[in-house]
Amino acid sequence: MPALVCLIICLFLFSSCRSENPRAQNDTIARETGTREVTDDLGRKIKIPLVIERAVSLAPSLTESVFAVGAGDRLVGVTSYCDYPSETQNIRKVGDTISPNMETIIALKPQIVFVSTASQIETFTKTLENQNIPVFVTNPSNLNGVLSNLKQLGDIFGTGARAEKLIDDLQKRIADVENNVKGAGVTRVFVQISKEPLFTIGKDSFLTEIIERAGGVSVTKTVETAYPKLSKETALALSPEAIIVSDSEDNKEPNEVFANSPAVVNNRVYKINADLLSRPAPRIVDGIEQIAKALHPEKYK
Repeated sequence: MPALVCLIICLFLFSSCRSENPRAQNDTIARETGTREVTDDLGRKIKIPLVIERAVSLAPSLTESVFAVGAGDRLVGVTSYCDYPSETQNIRKVGDTISPNMETIIALKPQIVFVSTASQIETFTKTLENQNIPVFVTNPSNLNGVLSNLKQLGDIFGTGARAEKLIDDLQKRIADVENNVKGAGVTRVFVQISKEPLFTIGKDSFLTEIIERAGGVSVTKTVETAYPKLSKETALALSPEAIIVSDSEDNKEPNEVFANSPAVVNNRVYKINADLLSRPAPRIVDGIEQIAKALHPEKYK
């Protein structure tokens, strides 16, 4: 009898294992192999280690975001353009954003490499993947995408609580801006990305939404692509009420085509830090606040 009982118990346990939930089986395998699966903004499923201790960022926006979620000490490599926060000065530089030094990156032995656009990934993903280095792409097209990326980074680095608090704080600040400008007239805004040639923002740029959140409307919001180049004739007809330029040396003043626009005539040209406008990272909320105060100073007295 004891032998028969043992046989029955063994058969029961075997049957239980066979009927185990497939997802639970996958989780077990992941624990045993020390990997997990994450999905990037391109919908690519990527296997990464359970714990990330060494990462490389190939975009200033991503570097800022990694620090913001409390994982800046995990970065072993960043680009030469990554200059915020100040701690980035002490991190190994791996070249620029578009053409980083692959030998340097591989030598750093990162467990994951972060890139910010789909175009970046085409040039060197295969090289990294041949070295078993996963590449994670973030490509936010709006403000919610920026916040979603922060959550993704928190999940990847195991700093989810820090990321959630950051997201809550940013959402509150955005809501405060929207409440402040509520009821104010909508200002027609031209965002000058570069003076010569004249580039601006189009309907695919996340900055189009940023302007609207701050109580304005981009006069080029229906123009195709994210950052279109405009002819002088097209720009002349826009007649913006306000112009936003950056503080970079070649973009501090409006293009001469706007000399007689309401924005220039009424001295409504506003300088915003270029990094706040170009980097889809937490400081974009600083940009929203600055733009709102510029467009509607009466709401911030």
